[in-house]
Amino acid sequence: MMLWSSSPTCKSASTKSYVFPPSSIPSHPQPTLPPNNNNKKNPHQQTKTQQVHDFDPITYRNNILAHTAIASLFSLPIVLTTSAETGPNGPLPKEIATMYPSAPLIRRNGEVDAWDNSDFRTAVRAANKSQIILAGITTDVCTEFLALSLRAEGYTVFANTEGSGTFTQKLADDANARMKDAGVVLQGVFAIVMDLMRDWRSTPGSKEVLPWLDTYLPAYGYIARAHGAAVLNGTLAPGEEGL
Repeated sequence: MMLWSSSPTCKSASTKSYVFPPSSIPSHPQPTLPPNNNNKKNPHQQTKTQQVHDFDPITYRNNILAHTAIASLFSLPIVLTTSAETGPNGPLPKEIATMYPSAPLIRRNGEVDAWDNSDFRTAVRAANKSQIILAGITTDVCTEFLALSLRAEGYTVFANTEGSGTFTQKLADDANARMKDAGVVLQGVFAIVMDLMRDWRSTPGSKEVLPWLDTYLPAYGYIARAHGAAVLNGTLAPGEEGL
């Protein structure tokens, strides 16, 4: 998986992504994410998280960490990038930096669109993947600019709509509409994970993915916990027999 980050005004966070050469793009309308073909890109710098107002801070912090952790769950290559990190944008959140201490980290000093940075392009191409999963701050600059550039290069691009954030919901909606018009696949964290897994019997499958979901998507984790508790300790209450 490959994570690419965006412009100098954009903070970086790690994301996963796969890119297919144009000749191998699936013919069906909705591309899928075969795990060995993905790469992840992450543009989420910590000061820029203060610009995000289309998610509450607690939810968004969890979203960017979940986005970053997809790479380790599916053993995807990841590329991290920051923009002007010694200035007001700040560095990557330490949770992201420590999660992938050996991953390429491209520190951009001026380019707004990460694809305009030659080191970033080299890192992406070195991953040799045809699909890219990305997210960043802000949605309408860091994520959108890079997604459109990658599409122009022939990559299949998946934008994590929960991993990107911006000043207002309208800006997010407008950016997502432009990306969709360019052929970018818009998905949230759960859909991306399911798309990569494809089958609960796979590896990674239920054994690996359920604990991951319990950490990063508690709404699903509690379903699994409730089922486990019912199987181990549950007895039917009066009136439940026919439900």
